[in-house]
Amino acid sequence: MPRLRPFVLCLVVALFSSASTWFWLSQQAVPPAIAAESGPGWVKGMGYGWVWGPDDELGALNTSTHQTRARALQLAKTGQVYDLGVNYSRNSFKWPGHSPGEVITFRSPEGVKRQRDLDFTLPDKNPSGQGWHSCALFINDNVGTQIDGLGHVTVGEDNHWYNGFKESDWGGNFGIRKCSATNIPPIIARGVLLDIAGLKQMKALPPHYAITPADVDAACQRQGTELRPGDVVLFRTGTLQFWGEDGADVETLKEYDTAGITLETARYLIEQKGSLLVGSDTSGLEVAPAPAGSDTFIPVHKYLLIEQGVHIGEFHNLEGLARDKVYEFCYVATTAKIAGTVAGFALRPLAIR
Repeated sequence: MPRLRPFVLCLVVALFSSASTWFWLSQQAVPPAIAAESGPGWVKGMGYGWVWGPDDELGALNTSTHQTRARALQLAKTGQVYDLGVNYSRNSFKWPGHSPGEVITFRSPEGVKRQRDLDFTLPDKNPSGQGWHSCALFINDNVGTQIDGLGHVTVGEDNHWYNGFKESDWGGNFGIRKCSATNIPPIIARGVLLDIAGLKQMKALPPHYAITPADVDAACQRQGTELRPGDVVLFRTGTLQFWGEDGADVETLKEYDTAGITLETARYLIEQKGSLLVGSDTSGLEVAPAPAGSDTFIPVHKYLLIEQGVHIGEFHNLEGLARDKVYEFCYVATTAKIAGTVAGFALRPLAIR
């Protein structure tokens, strides 16, 4: 037995000197709460991680409580509502990795009457000539205003996502069975707008502009804004001023859609500020292409969704908030409960001041 002691000692030293020590520790036990605004699960300097048990599908949203929601609702003093959703149609710009959407009339008043002999649903007694409309939707679950679920992206040979759920165990032909959008609870939190385009005194940030932690601090100072644990933080690049009626100006949107935050900025928000959800007015939140040296083409998604369990908001229309200089508000969003979907899509989140 004494001969094993040097080996055990070396093993312990190697473990605690490893670059993955924090990630390993973060999955072992629930760390203590650091700030009153955020429930147990967030540690300054580390963030969240896989700390709520092997079956958890909520991630950082576990820290949302009756108390945090009640505090957020107190920010709605005037009742003024800002609609943060964009109009979506078959013509709308989207990230190229997703399929387009189509809305098809499934039943029309004229159609059901013309073919009433073939459609048993039309009543025999209908002297007023009543009909109806219904539509069939062929739509991707990552289009329009959306919240990425924790099963949206995967990593590794086993294609695992948040909390170690693997494709071989929880994938399938009818959507994912762990961390689908049905698990995203109603979100009511303090929302903060960081108007980076306004900070730079630009109509819109230049294509491929990388938003840094220094930009975050400068925007907060300019706006008189303080970031707190549990915040929904939304970045304005100015991209959505080109959306128009339904985002049909694809080439212009494609160009400006590439501005976004860096991995360093994402780490700053989560590990130092305790952000609950991070979003923007672009299709992907992060700067594109990924900076040199990145281990993936979307390092921010990997970090937020997989490693930290923090949801991502995309295509949030922040133009009204920026115009009125509303930098703090009550953020409210609920996602459609469609089993297997990997994102809450075609949303209409609200900012209430």
